[in-house]
Amino acid sequence: MEVDRARGVAPDSAGGNLAAVVARRARDGGAVAISHQVLVYPITDATRSMPSIDEFHDAPILTREDMATFVDHYLDDGVDQRDPDLSPLWADDLTGLAPALVITAEYDPLKDEGAAYARRLAEAGIAVRHTEYAGMVHGFTTFPGLASGAAQALWEVVNFLADTPGVAPGAVGAG
Repeated sequence: MEVDRARGVAPDSAGGNLAAVVARRARDGGAVAISHQVLVYPITDATRSMPSIDEFHDAPILTREDMATFVDHYLDDGVDQRDPDLSPLWADDLTGLAPALVITAEYDPLKDEGAAYARRLAEAGIAVRHTEYAGMVHGFTTFPGLASGAAQALWEVVNFLADTPGVAPGAVGAG
C-alpha cells in the first residue's frame, strides 16, 4: 500500500509561524511534501519592525506589548531575530514552497508581516493568495458568530483547499 505523504499546514498566528517554517524545512529535507499552506494572520517577523506593530499597538486581542512578551519568552538572549527558523519572512530562498493562502486582518499588529510574507512568496514564484479582511482584528476567525468576516474567511480556506492541486478530496476537516 502506498502512503500519500503530501500534507498541508493550516494554523493561525504563532502556529502560522511554525507552519511557514515547517513548509520550508520540509522542502529542504524532502521527507514530507507540503501540498498547501494556509497562514491565518501569521507571525513571520520576530524583529517586530513592521509599521502595523506600532500602528495597532493597542489593538483588541493582540497588542504590541503582548507581542514583546511572547517573543521574549520564546527567545533566548542573543538569538538572531532574523533567523528564518524564527522569522520566515527573512529566509533567503522561498522558491519551491507549496501554494499558499495568507489571511490578514485590517486592525492587526501582524497584518504587515503577513502581507510582506505573501509578497515574498509571490516574488519567489509561489502561487499565493492574500486577503486582508476589512474591519477585522487578530483572532477574528475564531469568532464566526461574532466577527462579520469570520465565516467568509473560513469559506475562503475551504475553497482554497478544494482548488489546490495535491489536496485530496475529502481532506477538508480531516484530522
